[in-house]
Amino acid sequence: MGDDMLKTGERVDDLQLENLRIIQNPDWFCFGIDAVLLSSFAFARKKEKVVDLGTGTGIIPLLMYGKYKPSKIIGVEIQSQVAEMARRSIELNKLEEKIEIYEGDIKDCFRTIGINSFDVVVSNPPYKKSDTGLKNPEDKKAISRHEILINLDELIFSASRLLKGYGRFYMIHRPERLKDIIVGLSNHKFALKRIRFVHPKIDKEPNMVLIEAVKAGGEFLKVEKPLFVYDENGNYTEEVLKMYNMGDR
Repeated sequence: MGDDMLKTGERVDDLQLENLRIIQNPDWFCFGIDAVLLSSFAFARKKEKVVDLGTGTGIIPLLMYGKYKPSKIIGVEIQSQVAEMARRSIELNKLEEKIEIYEGDIKDCFRTIGINSFDVVVSNPPYKKSDTGLKNPEDKKAISRHEILINLDELIFSASRLLKGYGRFYMIHRPERLKDIIVGLSNHKFALKRIRFVHPKIDKEPNMVLIEAVKAGGEFLKVEKPLFVYDENGNYTEEVLKMYNMGDR
C-alpha cells in the first residue's frame, strides 16, 4: 500500500524506527510524546504477548514492535474509522502476522481475545473525567481525552482479566489522578511496582506519570528519578531525544 491509498485528510509519518511508518489524520488526532514515553518505559520480551488498550492509530503497537519485537501485539480500539486506519498502518508496514487491531470495547474485550492470556498490557487512556456523556459520537479527540466510553477503574479491571499471573501493566496518566490509579490497582489485585514522574522542565511540576504494576505481584515499589522533557533552552533533553532515536546526532 502506497501513499496513493490514503483517504482524504490523511498523511504518512516516518517513525524514525526500524523504517516504520504510520497513517494519521490531523483532523482527528496525531500521536504525542506520551505514546513515545510509554513505549520506552514499558518493556516486552520477544516471546511475550502484548495488548494495547485504546490503541487509536496503532502508534504504541508499532513503537513496541520496533523496540522489542514481541511475538504478538493486539491493539484494542472501539472507534471503527480509527481502527480501520490503524489496520492500514499495520498493512503499510507488512506486520499483519505480528500486530492485530481488534475493533471492540475495552470493557469486555478479554471475552474475545483471551482471559489470563497476555504477558503485558499497555495503555495511554483518556486522562480527564467526564460527567457529561458523549454529545457527539464522532468527536474522536474528545473520546481520546475524556473518560466518555470507559473510566479508569474499568480499564484496570480489563487489564487484570487479560493478564496472566505476574503479568505487567504499563500506563501513562496524569499525576492528579494518582490516588484513583492506586485505588484501582489495589482493587483489582495489582501491585504498584515502578513509578516515574514526567516534568515539562526541571523547574516545573510533573504533568504526566508513568506506572508499572504487576498482577498478584509483591509489595516492593521503585520510584525512579524524574524525567525532564525540555532543557532550559526549550529543546528536548538528551534522554527524550534517545527515545525518539535522535540522541547524540
